[in-house]
Amino acid sequence: MLPITPLPFSSSIPIIDLTKLMKGNKEEFHYEILKLSASCEEWGFFQVINHGIDLDLLEKIEKVAMEFFMLPVEEKQKYPMAPGTVQGYGQAFVFSEDQKLDWCNMFALGLVPHSIRNPKLWPTNPPMFSDTVETYSTEIRKLCKHLLQFIAVSLGLNGDVFEEMFGESVQAIRMNYYPACPRPDLVLGLSPHSDGSALTVLQQGKGNAAGLQILKNNTWVPIQPVPNALVINIGDTIEVLTNGRYKSSEHRAVTHKQKDRLSIVTFYAPSYDIEIGPMAEMVDEISPSKYRRYNHGEYSRHYVTNKLQGKKTLDFAKIAPKTI
Repeated sequence: MLPITPLPFSSSIPIIDLTKLMKGNKEEFHYEILKLSASCEEWGFFQVINHGIDLDLLEKIEKVAMEFFMLPVEEKQKYPMAPGTVQGYGQAFVFSEDQKLDWCNMFALGLVPHSIRNPKLWPTNPPMFSDTVETYSTEIRKLCKHLLQFIAVSLGLNGDVFEEMFGESVQAIRMNYYPACPRPDLVLGLSPHSDGSALTVLQQGKGNAAGLQILKNNTWVPIQPVPNALVINIGDTIEVLTNGRYKSSEHRAVTHKQKDRLSIVTFYAPSYDIEIGPMAEMVDEISPSKYRRYNHGEYSRHYVTNKLQGKKTLDFAKIAPKTI
């Protein structure tokens, strides 16, 4: 394997060309792996182009998502998001009547394993909704597997390490609709948070204004959509497994005064049954364990039963530094 030399710091979120990782020559592959490593270390985010997912499918998933959100309220309320859960239509992470709510309508579904599915929450209208979600999610799952393979290689690890460790990976989809907001200075589309997943794949609605922002050096940096690209972010799980080398980033969604926005988010995570902790290759005398070992299902329950508050949820796994 070629030695990995860090690339110079970039002031904008890197763009990774999956074709160069899958089919590129040795030089193209090496350069793209360096970019991937730098983006995971410095940003926790990157955009992926030439991802191999049919652009017609990307359009179809946006179309059925918008058709669902445009249904009458009483139709959407047939699929309610129960308190303390994150499946169905409504607003997640709501824990009190006094809580300031985000300016966002959500519709979320568990996909894999089948045991997390709730068939009552799968809409029959729009008619093509379920079939489109199934096809789209199969393609996104393949993409996640490829990306984790290359992320492992960028760490100097065997490409199959995450696939073998994760068991039957958990996958869920969430559609976010942000109506135009008369006072975008007063409300957020989605509060600042990091994701509890291993990887998150975000599809920003075609032609939408920039709404995603990443906290970088105490500044909120907007992510400008790249046509036909998908935005990938590192979740808390990868931060823990890499002992903090690759970091999950705090991010938020902002609203727009004149324009509505749509985003489609896929969360990809290990099986709820497995134990997570820093990998042995990521720990040494210079970099002792920053996180304890824990059951991933336990962490997931902790994540969905707490308000979105930056990276506070990750405190669940942190080892307190020793005092001298």
